[in-house]
Amino acid sequence: MSVMIAAFMRGVTRLNDFIGRWVALLIFAMFVFLLLEVGFRYLLNSPTVWTNELTQMLFGIYAVMSGGYIMAHRGHVNVDLLHSHLKPRKRAALDIVTSVVFFIFTLALLWFGIDMAQESISSWETSYSAWNPPIWPVKLAIPIGTALLVLQGLVKLLEDIAVAFNLDYYTSQESESEGDQL
Repeated sequence: MSVMIAAFMRGVTRLNDFIGRWVALLIFAMFVFLLLEVGFRYLLNSPTVWTNELTQMLFGIYAVMSGGYIMAHRGHVNVDLLHSHLKPRKRAALDIVTSVVFFIFTLALLWFGIDMAQESISSWETSYSAWNPPIWPVKLAIPIGTALLVLQGLVKLLEDIAVAFNLDYYTSQESESEGDQL
């Protein structure tokens, strides 16, 4: 059983790592589109109607699809007033307790994101701007990115449970070196 849990944890983290690295490349596309807009607007005196809106949509996808990657690499912001002063096992126990808030928020976002994406896809929703691109792909990214974040949150919870209760399917390098007790 512990082999399956460890494989699940590695698989989710690898998936989020792969997607996060590809999504990060959207920064370069956004940069190019904004440079094009500046060039067209100020050098050719011919602004475009599509570059700003496309850049905003790409940034929306970038933001929602990167959550799992950021969580896998411990990049989310923490309030460390208490957390940083605890030993690894106590820190893991505190993270288990606070994960309830994380799952309430992300599962609600997933639930409402699925509903919003389904509604947008069913009507082939567009932005109703001068350019009028489809925006359903951006809305579809919300539940996909949230699902990836929920899965990575589950991995984090399993790691915390393993550290807090000294289970064998996960061995933290911190807890190996510290050898602390709850």
